[in-house]
Parts: sequence; C-alpha cells; structure tokens
Amino acid sequence: MTTPMAEERTTLLTRPNERRQAHELLKQVGGHVETLTVESDSRKTPVPRELVGIIGRILEVMASGGTVLIGALPEELTTTVAAEQLGISRPTLMRMIRNGEIPAHKVGTHHRLKAVDVLTFKRERLERQRKAFDELRALEEDLDKL
Repeated sequence: MTTPMAEERTTLLTRPNERRQAHELLKQVGGHVETLTVESDSRKTPVPRELVGIIGRILEVMASGGTVLIGALPEELTTTVAAEQLGISRPTLMRMIRNGEIPAHKVGTHHRLKAVDVLTFKRERLERQRKAFDELRALEEDLDKL
C-alpha cells in the first residue's frame, strides 16, 4: 500500500541571467532539445528521450521568462488531495466517483485515486473547456457578422 504524503511543490522564478542562458542554449540547438548527455567523472551517459522532453520544456519556459513549478504527488491520492488537485470540493469528487466519472478504488473504507487518473481527468477537463470556449468564440464571431 502506498503511504499518503502531502504534495510537494517548488517554484523556480527565472532570473534574468538564467533566462538569457536558456535562450542562448535554445538558440544554439535550433530551438528544440532532442538529445542530452550527462558527463560525470569522465563518463558520458545519454539522458532518456522522455526526460530530454521535460528538460527542453523547462528551458523553453525559462527562455520566455516564465515561472517553473515542480510538484510531486504520490502514486495514490486521498480524496482530499485529489479534490484539491482538481479544484473541486471533496463532496463533489465523491459524487463523481459514485457516478463513475473518475476511477477510484477502496483501501479499507476509504477511497483512493491514482495520481495519473486525476491528472488525466484534469487535463481532459481543461481540453473540453478550451474547446467549448473556442466554439463560443466562433459563435460570437458569426453573430458579429450578421
């Protein structure tokens, strides 16, 4: 059983020097990082492609002067932590679990959710909201043409 832990979060504000360095590095590699190698004690080790993608995205955010948030969640979340991640109340989350809108399982008498399921649900909900907003904006443009 996974031990519930509190969410850990670190905020990295990009300083002007770091922004310049990230921008220069991206410029040198043509704007996209595809491979990286870590060098340690005269040993070179390639960084796995998935991690290169994450590092590349961090560099893009830093180069644009953005703020990087790094968070850690356990694999298994309590309903309280999951509700916080989704920005909803715990009773709303419990209703969604009962209605089968989001997967959960029981550990004893308590519901638990996989972090990946919660983050996937959050991303899909955001995509639906963006699509609805785009449709509304298109409708508004059509009405303005009348």
